[in-house]
Amino acid sequence: MSQEEHTEPAVDPQNTDNDIRTQRLRKLSDLRASGRDPFAIERVDRTHLAAEIVASSAAHWALPDEDRTALRLVTAGRITAHRLKGKVVFADISDESGRVQVYVRRDDVGDELFNEFCSYDLGDFAEVKGFPFITRTGEPTLHVVMFRLVSKSLRPIPIGKTDDEGVVHGGLSDLELRYRSRHLDLLANQTSREVLIKRCKVVSAMRRFLDDAGFLDVETPVLQLEAGGAAARPFLTHHNALDCDLKLRISLELFLKRLIIGGIEKVYEIGRVFRNEGVSTRHNPEFSLMELYQAYANLEDIMELVENMYVYICQQVNGSSVFQYGDQSIDLSKRPWRRLPMLEGIRQYAGIDPQDLRSLDCAIEACRKINVPFNLEAEATLGGLIEKLHEQYTQPNLVEPTFITDFPVETSPLAKRRQDNPNLARRFEIYIACQELGNAFSELNDPLEQRSRFEDQVQQRAAGDAEAHPMDEDFVEAMEYGMPPTGGLGVGLDRLALVLTGAESIRDVILFPLMRPHKKSPG
Repeated sequence: MSQEEHTEPAVDPQNTDNDIRTQRLRKLSDLRASGRDPFAIERVDRTHLAAEIVASSAAHWALPDEDRTALRLVTAGRITAHRLKGKVVFADISDESGRVQVYVRRDDVGDELFNEFCSYDLGDFAEVKGFPFITRTGEPTLHVVMFRLVSKSLRPIPIGKTDDEGVVHGGLSDLELRYRSRHLDLLANQTSREVLIKRCKVVSAMRRFLDDAGFLDVETPVLQLEAGGAAARPFLTHHNALDCDLKLRISLELFLKRLIIGGIEKVYEIGRVFRNEGVSTRHNPEFSLMELYQAYANLEDIMELVENMYVYICQQVNGSSVFQYGDQSIDLSKRPWRRLPMLEGIRQYAGIDPQDLRSLDCAIEACRKINVPFNLEAEATLGGLIEKLHEQYTQPNLVEPTFITDFPVETSPLAKRRQDNPNLARRFEIYIACQELGNAFSELNDPLEQRSRFEDQVQQRAAGDAEAHPMDEDFVEAMEYGMPPTGGLGVGLDRLALVLTGAESIRDVILFPLMRPHKKSPG
């Protein structure tokens, strides 16, 4: 008899997902009536994960046949394939470690239990006990002698079918559905699961590196009276008991600097921040940010730290300092990384000389000569226009690791000035694979200049710049108690994970990205 693949009933007007759910509820009712309620089971005593059974190095494969058939291995997982062939049925049991094929024979378990196993649906969870053997086609398999259903799937799961060449057919491919229903995406798409696991490893590796380097892992407030430390619009909320308006933080910076002032010389925090901005392949309104501050360190010290940390993280996540992003192979171990002043980058890639960027009027005239593809009228400051030129012309060319240095002071209100050019800030951003993956300062520690910078930002806000930095009197007061020379760094972890995993969108590395509310059809 030919081998038959167990599949869900075809979905048509007479057999919708609701019909499938009704069928499965009927099966559950029958199981409960017979005293075999799968939801009454609390625990499974697994002896092996799926990958441990099929591993070529597993000890049971070296045993003589009679000893191996006497073994009783127990595993459990979701049924992801079901193939009936006469008096035997093959099924795939999948867990977090991988997949193992199981083999159930009618003569071993009897007609009633065999029929019950055949009635199990894709997505159900089963516990199986048996001994390992190799099929005639060479596949490691568990010969089942006992089994039970330990959880019932009431809805059909979009599990694809893999052909002999490894191509998956069917399954869950709709991007919006994958992001909205991440649980289904993780079930149906191994690639998604691997990317998201790597993203978790990025965070773990960063923590290990910083902990080993002597940084203290701290937590600071999410709800703040003034949301500062970055140029962004905050989300607003209200605290009823205190009867005051609050903002969700947009950065971690100002409270971490208070700890530096308080005498803790190396601190970092990994936390969620919230920016009321647009959504794109590189932006999500809620994201994970790491910020660190080190007393008595300058911008060059932070550059060295970034090089060492990113190489370490890449090795921990990908097994090598070389990774693939699109069709580019990028090696982080080639150090020192390139240093490129922002104005020099604009000269190289936009053809605008730094002398043409000495004033806003000159810069606008130079931009008109090359027909820039953005609205010049929207740029109110010279610094903002310079950064826009950088983003438009330089950034798309920064594939290999590059530190972009010497930002305009106007757009860097928390960084020291260059001593030899007060119009430029002691700041860098790190770019890899054309993505910005970190922002660092030699931190401004002069409270008088900090107040003046904040006042300039308040004027920009009054002129219509909703993302200009607010005045933060409490922070300036804290600075007046004395802050040592300090180097600081901020890294968006989601974007770093996007690059190191080769993902196409930041939503691919966020477990539950923010989505527009889904309008469900009535009924």
